[in-house]
Amino acid sequence: MIVGGTRVESTRDRDGEAMISESTQEDVISAERAAQPAGTTPWVSLVSATERMVPDPPLHSRRVYAQVIAVTAAVVIAVGVLGSYASQRMAEAEGIRDAQQRSDTLADAVVQPALEDGIINLDKKATQKLDEAVRAHMLSKTIKRVKFWTPDGLIVYSDEPGLIGDRFPLGEDEKAVLASAVTRAEVSNLKAKENRFEANQGKLLEVYRRVYTPGGHVLLFETYSPYSVVSERTSEIWRGFAGITFSSLLILVVLLLPLLWRLLDRLSRFQSQREALLERAVEASSEERRRIAATLHDGVVQELAATSFVVSGAALRAESAGQTALAQSLTTAADTVRTSIGGLRSLLVDIYPPSLNATGLATALGDLVASLRTRNIDVRLTLPDGPTGLGKDGERLVFRIAQECLRNAARHAQADTVLLELRSVGNKVVLDVIDDGIGFDAEAAVTRPAEGHFGLRLMADATAQAHGQLRVRSAPGEGTHWQLRVPTP
Repeated sequence: MIVGGTRVESTRDRDGEAMISESTQEDVISAERAAQPAGTTPWVSLVSATERMVPDPPLHSRRVYAQVIAVTAAVVIAVGVLGSYASQRMAEAEGIRDAQQRSDTLADAVVQPALEDGIINLDKKATQKLDEAVRAHMLSKTIKRVKFWTPDGLIVYSDEPGLIGDRFPLGEDEKAVLASAVTRAEVSNLKAKENRFEANQGKLLEVYRRVYTPGGHVLLFETYSPYSVVSERTSEIWRGFAGITFSSLLILVVLLLPLLWRLLDRLSRFQSQREALLERAVEASSEERRRIAATLHDGVVQELAATSFVVSGAALRAESAGQTALAQSLTTAADTVRTSIGGLRSLLVDIYPPSLNATGLATALGDLVASLRTRNIDVRLTLPDGPTGLGKDGERLVFRIAQECLRNAARHAQADTVLLELRSVGNKVVLDVIDDGIGFDAEAAVTRPAEGHFGLRLMADATAQAHGQLRVRSAPGEGTHWQLRVPTP
């Protein structure tokens, strides 16, 4: 393990975390206590283990076709259920209208000519005449029972002789029909006493309207039809409706498939082009960063270094010649140039860390720490003895998070001491960056970031892409503790 640039021995605790040997442990613990925020400050999670960024799945034609077929099947089922219900309601209304029209036709063409005034008094001759007309022209598969009622509820005629002469109270609907010229229909109540002879004939539809005897006496004319008439009508309407609907849906799907295939083909090409463009953009950005870093290193930095040597030499000659004021000015100028060189070299590390790919993560982190020490900040660096087991992407993430945390410590936190520790814990690599700066309201910064500040969001996005975890613990006046956990491959 390396602490502040010095290698020390280390052991492991039960959780697998690195423990510094007793010879140097006290120094590091004192540095941690000086830097880390109070332990009572709660952690604020930017990216947790359950908040991992899942990339969009690639576009597969089979999946899209399966979704289209599934949606079409769902539409067909929905149309079938709703259509069946609607057709049943329409057929019931249609069957009732047919029964009402049939009843009106029979009342005008058969009943009225066969009615005599004697039917009111149950006259046998009048009853026989009406019975002959009913049995010859009414009773059939569509009409199973016929009844005639007086306004006081007396059944003066029925094709079932056992009902003639019985009296039952009329309902409000029957009374309303007798008081008006409308024809009504409803499902028969087979539990009623007046329907005891129809109880074994299944569901029936009864239609009633008023008729007149030659002398002007009002009677209620009632017919009973099997409800199968309505069911048959339902089947007829449903077959016509279903045929048109399903054939239309099938034709629509057949017409959409070629268009869908073309759209999927174009989307697939666009997706491939987008991925290629993103790769080129990343490569171009990396190449441009390398070019800028190389230009600065081989041009401005070298020229400034040469200038520093020239100015230092001039300062020595001036001092030898007894020109103290000039020598002091030249020495100050040389120091300023050297400070500028240090700043430029720190900038080169920020722009493009060549040591990350060339010599590994440890050297790159060392360069980051060195750039921070040039700003008079005491930085303690702790690294594991062996390799971390991270891949290239994981190392880039650790470097990027460490770089951003150190930037914040230098620019915003006003920190005097910073502890940067990298360790392996089980199948994860843990990065801790702790400073003794002024701190900030971590929860507010995460939940309500200031306008134009994207640092936290960029750190969180990069961590989520690597399936890592990132959290921060900070409060005003208590310093800041960043912790990154990255799973090893």
